[in-house]
Amino acid sequence: MSALHSYRLRLRRRAWKLRAFRKRRELRSVVNRTRGLRPGDTLVFTTLRNERVRLPYFFDYYRKQGVNHFLMVDNDSDDGSAAWLRDQPDVSLWTTPASYKAAHFGVDWLNWLQWRYGHGHWTLVVDVDEFFVYPFCDTRPIRALTDWLDASGVRSFGAMLLDMYPKGSLSAQPYREGQDPFEIASWFDSGNYSIKRNPEMLNLWIQGGPRARMFFADTPERAPALNKIPLVKWDRGYAYVSSTHMLLPRGLNLTYDEWGGEKPSGVLLHAKFLDTFSHKSSEELTRGQHYADSAEYKAYAGGLQQDPDFWTKWSERYINWRQLEIIGLMSKGNWA
Repeated sequence: MSALHSYRLRLRRRAWKLRAFRKRRELRSVVNRTRGLRPGDTLVFTTLRNERVRLPYFFDYYRKQGVNHFLMVDNDSDDGSAAWLRDQPDVSLWTTPASYKAAHFGVDWLNWLQWRYGHGHWTLVVDVDEFFVYPFCDTRPIRALTDWLDASGVRSFGAMLLDMYPKGSLSAQPYREGQDPFEIASWFDSGNYSIKRNPEMLNLWIQGGPRARMFFADTPERAPALNKIPLVKWDRGYAYVSSTHMLLPRGLNLTYDEWGGEKPSGVLLHAKFLDTFSHKSSEELTRGQHYADSAEYKAYAGGLQQDPDFWTKWSERYINWRQLEIIGLMSKGNWA
């Protein structure tokens, strides 16, 4: 990389940090329990809107993984999400009625909170329908992973977003509050993915899966990105620049190989496709707060009219992380 290009990326990173600093004014603190944070605590950062029914299982899942504190931004929910979050003893909560789109789809808000509270901590940025799966997660807490990453000098950990879906129509199996969503959405595409390397930012770009074949079959290049870097040993000099798809400095995006070998990686099980999805899509399409004039949600609106079945004879039923490693969707690398 030339000196000029490096300088431009530094300026770009400063611009993202300045955006976050300005957008902090849009956040109103409801309850702030961060004084209780201790060195070594693992933190979850999330932006949400109207996800009350999903919250109990989300918290149960990540508490069992060993997450110590949740820093949440509620974007003007009207379904009781904020009240539920306020009462959780391990939550610090901010609310805002401001534009999600104008905050670069929530990135500015979370960049600020990570700058303010995440420095020196392993931070996990996930949506409430994303469930982090890492090597040995069935027997080892997330602290075991982050301790090993620290000892190995690794600062960031990649995970592929894996869309999960039920067998049969989405409306046939209603989701109830507190339920494990993967009791319903237990299937995934084991193949059907494309991958390329971003030469400027060095991150991988992954597309495919059920959303590509169901909603973007004619324009696969417009399918949602599935590459994520959700887990980072945060430093105030860092900034996400496109959801959790990539960061600056760009060295954090090199999560996929090392010295010709293979770095450990994980998966984010994506529980978007439940019976709640149709209503959520209609709401988000009306709000118009998503990327590219909500093109993704426009595609969903058209495809959901027939209450489709995502399942095919090539679908794979989820068992555990070892299955995903055998298929090649994640790796334990040299972590034994």
